[in-house]
Amino acid sequence: MFLRSALLFAAFAICLTASLLGEEAAALRLFPSPASQDSKTENLWKTEELFTAPRTYEIEPGGFLARDGITPLLYEGAPFKGKPTRVFAWVGIPPGDGKVPGVVLVHGGGGTAYRDWVKIWMDRGYAAIAMDTNGAIPLTEDGMRVKSKPHEFAGPSPKGNGFETSDDPVSDQWMYHAVAAVIRAHSLLRSFPRVDPERTGITGISWGGVMTEIAASVDFRFKCAAPVYGCGFLGEDSFWLEKHFQDIAPAEVERWLRLWDPSQYVARIHMPVLFCNGTNDKFFRLDSWQKTYRLVPGPVTLSLRVRMTHGNPPHGDPPEITVFADSILKGGKPLPVMRDQGKEGNLAWTRYSSAEPIQSAQVIYTIDSGPWLTRNWQQAPARIEAGRVSAPLPHGVTAYYFTLKDGRGAMTSSAHIVLQPN
Repeated sequence: MFLRSALLFAAFAICLTASLLGEEAAALRLFPSPASQDSKTENLWKTEELFTAPRTYEIEPGGFLARDGITPLLYEGAPFKGKPTRVFAWVGIPPGDGKVPGVVLVHGGGGTAYRDWVKIWMDRGYAAIAMDTNGAIPLTEDGMRVKSKPHEFAGPSPKGNGFETSDDPVSDQWMYHAVAAVIRAHSLLRSFPRVDPERTGITGISWGGVMTEIAASVDFRFKCAAPVYGCGFLGEDSFWLEKHFQDIAPAEVERWLRLWDPSQYVARIHMPVLFCNGTNDKFFRLDSWQKTYRLVPGPVTLSLRVRMTHGNPPHGDPPEITVFADSILKGGKPLPVMRDQGKEGNLAWTRYSSAEPIQSAQVIYTIDSGPWLTRNWQQAPARIEAGRVSAPLPHGVTAYYFTLKDGRGAMTSSAHIVLQPN
């Protein structure tokens, strides 16, 4: 009788879970990430080699030409199956005589090195390098949607983000080569006479945000990092959990997550980090994003936009990143910072500090439950007081957060608070 009751209760629990999460979500095979990084990942990287400026090579005759202070080049990458590789990059140095800060620009999945992105950061007063992490070279010079093709010195293929090759030797896997290319690009940028090696940062978009988080945990020479969209805990809630991990052998997924998921790295980041994302990002979900930034022991600033478009610059290069970088690398005024937050009855509040006057504040909330990807978010004005913002929460709110915007148009956010779990 007891066994029958237990089985009936288990069946009821399964049905209840399916009704709460939806049949599709309940059927997913999840791959929970450990709460802290695996110390073994620290031993993957030969920093003595990565921190040495790589040898560079000119583009073959008939290729791209240097102009407007931007030079195309190839630099030495990590060996692939014992053979040398090369990485394509655009490098730009602003005109002038004095030393300037530098920034490493990491494109997203399916992207390439963007010359226009380098020009944008040059105009902001930075030396910049944008490399192709896929062993490819752009087919055209300009634009943010240019296509690319593999070159003869390419390393491993980026196909499938390397999920199905996670059993290969680590140094022959695509993610290892991609992150190594990012760190070598940093070493190259620091070697130029006009670049101040003590004032460099990194920003990456989407899959480049994932690489940014790994690179920032390995390369302590960066003074700041700004990953956009990209985060860890991809085996718990992400586009890839739904669309790829279900069709791959569990052992392969688990090994990939152990080697390359940012949850294994970010607890070693001690530099200031600005995390940018959208509430309904298709690829990197809000719960996984929050778990990721909560692991970072260094200073963390958030900028969470309602339904932020997922894409290359300008979408993937929001204005907050420039203000953030300027504050650390150029001595500019920092972004507004949220301190603590709480709720008294239905009145939610957060305390903040800001070097610039706050022009507007909002409470962003949802009354929906279920997957973060599909929730509808609403906005309402919040009351600004001396160092404090508050707003009443409508009935039925399941999650909320605050945003502040200063006179420069820069927007920062509080952490989102879940009132009713999924």
